[in-house]
Amino acid sequence: MATFTRKNVWDLGGDWADPILWYARGVAAMKARPLSEPTSWHFYGAIHGFDQDMWQQVGYFSDSDQMPSDSDVATYWSQCQHGSWYFLPWHRGYLIGFEAVVRDAVVKLGGPSDWALPYWNYFKTNESALPPAFASPDWPDGTGDNPLFVEQRYGPNNDGKVFVPLDAVNENALGDPDFTGSARGGSPGFGGVNTKFSHGGRVHGALESQPHDQVHGLVGGGDDQTLGLMSWPDLAGLDPIFWLHHANIDRLWEVWRENPTTHVDPSQANWVNGPAAIGERAFVVPMPGGQSFTYTPGDMSDYSKLTYAYDDVSPPSDVPQAIARLQGLGVSAAAAASLVRSTAMAAKEVELLGANNQSLRVTGSEARAAVALDPVVRQKVAASLRSVAGPTPRAPDRVFLNLENVRGLHDSTTFKVYINVPEGGDPAKHPDHLAGSVALFGARKATLVDGKQAGDGLTFVIEITHIVDALHLSGALDAGQLHVRLVPVRPVPEAAQVSIGRISVFRQSSE
Repeated sequence: MATFTRKNVWDLGGDWADPILWYARGVAAMKARPLSEPTSWHFYGAIHGFDQDMWQQVGYFSDSDQMPSDSDVATYWSQCQHGSWYFLPWHRGYLIGFEAVVRDAVVKLGGPSDWALPYWNYFKTNESALPPAFASPDWPDGTGDNPLFVEQRYGPNNDGKVFVPLDAVNENALGDPDFTGSARGGSPGFGGVNTKFSHGGRVHGALESQPHDQVHGLVGGGDDQTLGLMSWPDLAGLDPIFWLHHANIDRLWEVWRENPTTHVDPSQANWVNGPAAIGERAFVVPMPGGQSFTYTPGDMSDYSKLTYAYDDVSPPSDVPQAIARLQGLGVSAAAAASLVRSTAMAAKEVELLGANNQSLRVTGSEARAAVALDPVVRQKVAASLRSVAGPTPRAPDRVFLNLENVRGLHDSTTFKVYINVPEGGDPAKHPDHLAGSVALFGARKATLVDGKQAGDGLTFVIEITHIVDALHLSGALDAGQLHVRLVPVRPVPEAAQVSIGRISVFRQSSE
């Protein structure tokens, strides 16, 4: 049924190939419309999130702007789903609506009727830089007024050089066998944890955390004085690169589903039918001609019925993560595949393995903490690893590091998390000790005491199974603690007020 094909922006044939030039022209048409018009650039940005003070600070709202009706604001604005199993389907419908609005503008300007939104696959070789059409204020149609360029895009080093550092992002989420996860310390799942309508939930799913959150923070950059649009949920939809980033995240959902044996979407009624079925807000976006598009996650789940397709949804060429792990523990490829299939949908048991004993402030270029491990639970993990090669093998435990109650005022803060780096060693020279990366996208609102999280902050979950496996294989799992080092991509100022309430480690087993 697909009518439109979304292609990688770097494969379109040039910096200003026709699809990207027509995108710029469509964006310009949307920007020319007033805030109160539902198909305007500003209105569509506010669907993702709206904070009047922040919008004024970056010059996207003034006293002369006429607000939409109260009804339109209540229906459409501040609707994005984060920290929720609705994250992927909500954003898919949002992209569909946006693409339709841009295409309508393109056609009215004399452009192609089959125009489709490009995506930015920053993981491809030599394609992690910001696409050139977004990097200059000049464009083929004018000087100094490129609709795709925004000044508030500062990059990972806060120097205006925008790119995605590949050592800070990964596609590990594609190896998570379950769409829905746990909010109790184990895997949050590929797609997130079970929630109601969630405009800013506490625990982000695997794909949302990485690479979604990371790319937002790394591209946007900035701080509370220089707000990078992409770094803040209430500003992100105002940056034209937002839409290409989210098209790639949407594409990765399809990449994950290329393994239909175990990678399947939720079947529970409250996911399929969405929050409107239980009396909460419906998912709805404006469409051309004064129409609207109301949709459910179930509508977004059937890729064959959507109006678009991606030119490439092939999985990474590496051996699937879960199978590669088992092979590394001595299991044959065939047995590993069978074991992964048999445990993918099994019930999960989550148990605390250890935690530190005090909160941690993150400032400057590094912060450290030690996590004491419970000897009894540690032995359970070790036993599960030994059983893999036994006569009746079962899937070994997975292990997750939780950064709980993370608070901070700079959503652009990003840092890497290392485990057991040798004392005196430079973490950058020990990539095998890298657990993962964290971006504080959405932390500010979760920190404010008048926000929905009542100041409790966010919880970030990083799988450290590969590190625990290595400790087991080297005979070092008997140590009584793990040493955690947090290394910011750029130094964290005191003004960011970044703190972690607790660092905990959980084992997750399939029973």
